[in-house]
Amino acid sequence: MPPVITLEKLTKSYGKSRGIIEVDLEVQQGEVFGFLGPNGAGKTTTIRTMLDLIRPTSGRALVFGIESTADPVAIHKRIGYIPGEFALYDRLTGRQTLEYFANLRGGVDSAYQASLIDRFELEPGKRFKEYSKGNKQKVGVIAALQHKPELLVLDEPTSGLDPLVQATFFSTLREHVAAGASVFLSSHILSEVEKSCERVAIIRDGRIVKLGTVDSLRDLAHHQVELRFAGPVPSDTFAHLPGVSDVSAEDHTLRMRVSGPITPVVRAAAQFELLDFVSREPSLEETFLAQYGREAVEAGPDVR
Repeated sequence: MPPVITLEKLTKSYGKSRGIIEVDLEVQQGEVFGFLGPNGAGKTTTIRTMLDLIRPTSGRALVFGIESTADPVAIHKRIGYIPGEFALYDRLTGRQTLEYFANLRGGVDSAYQASLIDRFELEPGKRFKEYSKGNKQKVGVIAALQHKPELLVLDEPTSGLDPLVQATFFSTLREHVAAGASVFLSSHILSEVEKSCERVAIIRDGRIVKLGTVDSLRDLAHHQVELRFAGPVPSDTFAHLPGVSDVSAEDHTLRMRVSGPITPVVRAAAQFELLDFVSREPSLEETFLAQYGREAVEAGPDVR
């Protein structure tokens, strides 16, 4: 079965500003493919070029075996797309907006549309301009899903959604994949892609720097840990533990970066009077800063 997406040395130059450079990847039928990178890495530029919303400088993109610059309309009929940023008609209600897109495309099951509105708890009678960012995002999500597309192209789809709605979104996404759909999911949130994707490409400074299974991401994953004690604690107690780096102390608080199992840190902390323990997973942008330095996330003004 041919790939649903093929990018061959896809390049977009903005002149003096960096775009994307010779991006090569394939997405297979029925696959959930993650496209990761810090803000400004070139994720949105890749998607827009792939969908012929902007033209490539060189290279090519094929979707469903169709070259994007040859017949983009044939491609757009078969996809659902959530752009990273979108603006819709302020005066239309949520329901009118969804009906507009449904009529524009045709073939949308009104009962399924209604089930999505109910599932995402959208208030369809409000005008678009009255919605919060999260509710605007819901409209975009439903518009992308309502015609049950063969391919979903999702650029930061959970932006603005609260955790409960995010869970609903990924549950709905799994149902679409089970029904045979393919997904191209762009994100800068490591855990989001790790839970939902099978393979992933990482883009940095406009180039693909890593391509493989989600398991290959685990060498990037780490946590930021903060320990607050009742009294002073020597930082050397933690600095030499396996997987621990970047230990810093301030008053009675220690902060550190932990890669791999956190058990050694917990055991070491238990020797002292611990008042508080905070562990959080960093964004991919923070991970890239730790891995590659500040230059990893610098980009031209037109690049996302």
